[in-house]
Amino acid sequence: MTQNTVRIGGASGYWGDASYATKQLLGAGNLDFIVYDYLAEITMSIMARARAKDPQSGYATDFVTSAMAPNIKEIAEKQVRIISNAGGTNPQACGQAVRDLIAKAGVDLNVAVITGDNLIEQAGHFASQGITDMFSGERFPDPGKIASINAYLGAFPIAAALRKGADIVITGRCVDSAVTLGACIHAFGWEADQFDLLAAGSLAGHIIECGPQATGGNFTDWRDAGDLAQIGYPIVEVEEDGCFTVSKPEGSTGIVSRGSVGEQMLYEIGDPQAYLLPDVVCDFSDVTIEESGENQVVVSSARGNRPPETYKVSATFADGFRAGQLLAFNGFEARAKAQTYGEASIERARGILRSMNAPDYDETSIEISGGTAGNVDGYEEVMLKAAVRHRDARAVGLFLREMTGLGLATPAGMSAFTGGGRAKPSPVVRMFSFAVPKPEVQVAVDLGEGPQEFDLQPDIQNTIGGEPMPAAPDQAGLPGRAIHVPLIRLAWARSGDKGNNANIGVMARKPEYMPWIWSALDEMTIATRFADYLNGKVARYYLPGSHSMNILLHDVLGGGGIASLRNDAQGKGYAQMLLAHPIPIPQKLADSLPSEAA
Repeated sequence: MTQNTVRIGGASGYWGDASYATKQLLGAGNLDFIVYDYLAEITMSIMARARAKDPQSGYATDFVTSAMAPNIKEIAEKQVRIISNAGGTNPQACGQAVRDLIAKAGVDLNVAVITGDNLIEQAGHFASQGITDMFSGERFPDPGKIASINAYLGAFPIAAALRKGADIVITGRCVDSAVTLGACIHAFGWEADQFDLLAAGSLAGHIIECGPQATGGNFTDWRDAGDLAQIGYPIVEVEEDGCFTVSKPEGSTGIVSRGSVGEQMLYEIGDPQAYLLPDVVCDFSDVTIEESGENQVVVSSARGNRPPETYKVSATFADGFRAGQLLAFNGFEARAKAQTYGEASIERARGILRSMNAPDYDETSIEISGGTAGNVDGYEEVMLKAAVRHRDARAVGLFLREMTGLGLATPAGMSAFTGGGRAKPSPVVRMFSFAVPKPEVQVAVDLGEGPQEFDLQPDIQNTIGGEPMPAAPDQAGLPGRAIHVPLIRLAWARSGDKGNNANIGVMARKPEYMPWIWSALDEMTIATRFADYLNGKVARYYLPGSHSMNILLHDVLGGGGIASLRNDAQGKGYAQMLLAHPIPIPQKLADSLPSEAA
């Protein structure tokens, strides 16, 4: 199959995304593919535990019941092909559930299942090899505590399944963008050594892998997205040369703009010149993003380099238990009341542990949000979150009991939403990342007649190297008095996590703003801004093509994911913190700014 363009809709960004997306995209018309991304490291651990209890579980059931079941006849009628990583830790069971659904509906669709990413049976082997985590250097965890081990597969097995006649392709763990790149490889016949094209297809996938985050969701200028209840899901129309246009269904709300698409491009990419994927190492530093019409944006100039010879592999493992509670305080000195109550709750629980000669908590956390310190009339309203982590669930339950039991001794002004019962200890799940040579991962494609091994070692002749790091933008000295404005007046920004690291993408609203932004947001300034959270280094990268920068904060999330006791364990609010930072600019530039950041 070769064609000049391919239209792909992105219907899911995580397990639990909106159920109406598939129907909306089918109604948009003229789509070749709809793709779905359901997986994250935490999701994999949840699915692994589900499969341990029920061998027929362990996949994204929403894909079958909410995406496919109500729409399967229309999918067949319109000949829209489906690609999804809904298989999770049990892609074969997911594939069989979809085949049963197809049989019941009486339609003619072929389902392919891609396997090989699940490496849990090799836990003992990995432990014996002395493998260490690629980020922290920690030793491989106890195999008995491991919940999942999965390699991040690429797009070529997906393309192979489509070439064999699959109408619906279901994978286990693959990189999020692979579901889109696989469609492009199949449509255009791209080869394994056409790195620039593979990077472009990967970028198209990256733009739509988080669903409506490209169409106004999680957007700095959120009011421009309109009615979020009716927001449109993204569509990319990819050309054979890798250039693509981002849009959304007509009649839907949301916004497709340079800002909304740019924020998504920067989202969680780390070093923009070394965004590592199994099929290609992407360089997004010179990517251009241009508005071509209302709710239409053209993206081009992605570059690529030779892919790694290994797969990234993520294991999740149990590391004790955690729990916390939220309580509200109001009145005079509300912040001090909340702090006192949180400390007293932890200390009372600690006292009981000491009396039992039990180990202390591995970690405790008190965070207080809201309120206004030094308010004119002294009145405040704040939210307290107190949490603990311990290797024994009983110690965590003890803290919850004592935090509740202190309720009648509290300073005045405490309140809580009631009716849900007391919180319960939950497992702490940590991530361990390492690399495995590609030949050691046996990938197979199964169209219902048994798995057929897929050769993942194409003969790659192209060995081009990476481009040098772009030079920092020039900035003339500030003439006269500097005017300080919050970053939000000059830029859009979005943040997210990569394990225990946080990523903040900042994109100038106008190219002429970027030199001032870059100069003001140096490593020391950023480190100071996040000093309450940061335990590692700060790195920043310049992307001249999109007039943007990417910031990477190392060791900043308290362990990240559900291993963290933080309110914001994924750094989703870090961009909002940075957008308030004052940026010094010349008076003339300040005079040209709009009165509001929109």
